[in-house]
Amino acid sequence: MDALFVGIDVSKDRLDVALRPGGECLTVERTAAGIDRLIERLRQLSIKLIAIEATGGFESIVAAGLAGAGLPVLVVNPAQVRAFAQALGKRAKTDPIDAAVIAHFVEATKPQLRPFPDATTQLLSELVTRRRQIVEMIAAESQRARHITAPRLKKSVARLQKALQKELTELETEISDHVRGSPIWAEKEDLLASVPGIGPTIARSLIADLPELGCLDRRQIAALVGLAPWTRQSGKWRGKSFIGGGRSNVRRVLFMGAMVAARYNPELKQFRDRLVDAGKPKLVAIIAVARKLLTILNAILRDKTPWQPQNA
Repeated sequence: MDALFVGIDVSKDRLDVALRPGGECLTVERTAAGIDRLIERLRQLSIKLIAIEATGGFESIVAAGLAGAGLPVLVVNPAQVRAFAQALGKRAKTDPIDAAVIAHFVEATKPQLRPFPDATTQLLSELVTRRRQIVEMIAAESQRARHITAPRLKKSVARLQKALQKELTELETEISDHVRGSPIWAEKEDLLASVPGIGPTIARSLIADLPELGCLDRRQIAALVGLAPWTRQSGKWRGKSFIGGGRSNVRRVLFMGAMVAARYNPELKQFRDRLVDAGKPKLVAIIAVARKLLTILNAILRDKTPWQPQNA
């Protein structure tokens, strides 16, 4: 039997499943019983890869259930799947059609299968995500406070800010306990934080959201984060290169680290200044610093060696 590629479109109440080659389709409820029935059916087949489109969190329980059953599953980027559908000329959009397109996409592209994070890593990732959400809410309330004049409303904002700050403190304590309670993670945090520009928040975000750090080469890790430039060239014409895709949350914290490192890390500051002096826009220089910083962090975890200045 040929190895099959499976595409799953996840909605609030159901899962639409398509198999390639062969074109078999089925639908199950997005419940524990429905997922168990799907697992039983897929175990009877020769499965090469199962792809689930990211749908704002609905896919998490499905992916975890399939991965826990030992099935080869990954979550794919919906923008990439939609671009693939447009390239095929498929304008219609229904859940069964989407499932078939997802299956066709993974059959054509054969993306690399990566292991799902275990429950402990998943919890750390969710804690870090929640911390980021709380920080964004605090910033939003601070912006609102600047435009409010009524004393009653100012007190309302202040109460909410106080509550959010309390929640942020509790989350940071829980994240710290989570990381420092694991010898492996504690070692990783210490190694990452040895680099000027990387503090505990960035180190813990990388541990949670980029577990591949230290296990891939520099090109692979840059592509995974979305810091590998896309070249645009046709004949003699050469356009500007762009970055994008990948893990936007990781890219965001790396930009934060790059901006600090460009000021306080002597080697990266020199690297950034050299690019600016050569005429590169400041934003392009910071992106280059972020990419170099990622390469350094990747090598540090790979070699398990703290940061060593070149002229030390």
